[in-house]
Amino acid sequence: MTTSQNHLTTGANAPIGQTSELKVHVEWSSAPADLDVSCFMVGDNGKVPSDDYFIFYNQDASPNGHVRYERIDDHHVVFIIQVNELESSPIAKCVFSATLDGTGTFADVTGCRVVADSASGQIVYEITEATQERSLVFIELYRHTSGWKLRAVGRGFNGGLKPLAEAHGVEIEDEVQDSPQSSAPIQATTPSVPASSPSPTPEPAAKSPEPSVPLGKIDLLKRQVAISLEKKKIAHEKARVAVVFDASGSMSHLYKRGTVQSAFERILAVSAQMDDDGILDVWFFATKMMRAPSVSERDYEDYVKKTYKGPSMKSKLGFGNNEPVVMEDIIKKYTQEDPDDLTPTYIVFFSDGGIYEKKKISKLLIKHADKPIFWQFVGLGNANYGVLEQLDDLKGRIVDNADFFALDDLDKVSDAELYDRLLNEFPSWLKEVRTRGILKS
Repeated sequence: MTTSQNHLTTGANAPIGQTSELKVHVEWSSAPADLDVSCFMVGDNGKVPSDDYFIFYNQDASPNGHVRYERIDDHHVVFIIQVNELESSPIAKCVFSATLDGTGTFADVTGCRVVADSASGQIVYEITEATQERSLVFIELYRHTSGWKLRAVGRGFNGGLKPLAEAHGVEIEDEVQDSPQSSAPIQATTPSVPASSPSPTPEPAAKSPEPSVPLGKIDLLKRQVAISLEKKKIAHEKARVAVVFDASGSMSHLYKRGTVQSAFERILAVSAQMDDDGILDVWFFATKMMRAPSVSERDYEDYVKKTYKGPSMKSKLGFGNNEPVVMEDIIKKYTQEDPDDLTPTYIVFFSDGGIYEKKKISKLLIKHADKPIFWQFVGLGNANYGVLEQLDDLKGRIVDNADFFALDDLDKVSDAELYDRLLNEFPSWLKEVRTRGILKS
């Protein structure tokens, strides 16, 4: 019997509490084809240790039975996870996903949801946002310093099973992928051997060469982040990291020339270096705000273009500046939906100015200064930054929880300078919130 129910939105996460067994149910009402539901058990590198850790209908249990697959009926699959036994395993994350075995996309799937049952209660994630991809990652169970957590992902993969599996270190035979109506079982690719030869042990996917361009770029940035953290004497600090982008009309040229994507990549490296799970939370705002899908260093390419193409006459976010609406949603996420007084939250907030809501912004910063959230505002160009330019003199806060600096041209600022400036006041804030007990040691 469950004692509570927690509903997650895309990008949100929740602890599973003290439990020895977790059941993750994937349910749907209708679909244009059968759903092949699967679980990828991955290590710290995001890859399966071997093909044995790809759990689906044709391989229904992991080594040692830590994760088991059961098909309840045509619209219901459940995974049973022995959480306590995962503790001593090399697995850092269990990724639950599905692929349409036929025509159509997830935009055609109805009534799809994930329900996680444990002794502590029930966590529900409703898949309500239509996506045109044939494969979809629903939810992740991942290690955290405070215990295992579930994160609602809701991320699609173009091309179906093959790119989904390969992203997690499993190679899928091309003929299975290219023939969606085929009834052949899904299986990992293995070398062809004579019938009398013993089946070879699958090579650990982690040894497969990684794509050099996607990972190399962020890895280089991470090294520079590490240098800056070392300079600031916080090399071993962990933090939840988020980035916020101004999407008002005056930002159009920065979206078009790729400045926003570049800024996103540079902050993603901060998250990849500092966050336990390497996930960056993302918001866009103008008159209205949008909480965008969270992202990792493995799928950053063209993120901005795919997520929010930029201001236009048809933009659902409008053209003005309304910082309070996005600040309120950020505060809601980190203080109500996913509170954590053991891990600081570091927000990087990009804006090109036009800031007029001085009273509302001030009120939010003052009211929530007793929360372990640090706001790093970054101005883009020479503009009216209003209250942000007076943050050092903002009275009434229990701690100084925000910093601001402006850049004439972000594209011309070196990575070393940017990271040094971004991390300038964060260390002193960390010390103060720990001294005051806002952030627990």
